[in-house]
Amino acid sequence: MTVVLPERGPGGLLPIVITGQPVLHRPAAPVTVFDAGLAELIEQMTASMKAAPGAGLAGPQVGVGLRVFTYDCGPGRRGHVVNPVLERLSTELEEDREGCLSIPGLRYPTPRASRVRVTGVDVDGADVDVVGEGYLARCFQHEVDHLDGVLYVERLGGRVRKQAMKDIRAASWNGSASLEPGLTG
Repeated sequence: MTVVLPERGPGGLLPIVITGQPVLHRPAAPVTVFDAGLAELIEQMTASMKAAPGAGLAGPQVGVGLRVFTYDCGPGRRGHVVNPVLERLSTELEEDREGCLSIPGLRYPTPRASRVRVTGVDVDGADVDVVGEGYLARCFQHEVDHLDGVLYVERLGGRVRKQAMKDIRAASWNGSASLEPGLTG
């Protein structure tokens, strides 16, 4: 599938798709064409992620239903992964507050594996193999969930999930299709 780039917003950045839009709630397709379009998409996603600001950004979050994500969790922990496969290396779960650019301004305690490995390829088709712990592990799990059509609030349980759904319904952005990076919360 050739990459069809989404329309850029006023600042030349890709608008962030807000929860409720179908592209966020269905599995993304594997990337099969590695061309200039894919390179441009990754470049635009990286710029939009930084401007938002966010720690990660998946293709569906900019309206592109392809299995690609970018991440920036600090020095030495930046990059992108195309067609990622996630492996949990720890059964230990860490619960920490998590947020999402597609659910702006809201954060909830979300359990995640403390250590994971992501394998896939980069924009040129070269192998990628990254082990993440703590925040990086959380980021990888969050972004791969996006590629599987799952939002982090769907991983919540009980009262926390009920409160998250109430907060989403009451949010000023609820019903919007997308927001410009930097306005996402």
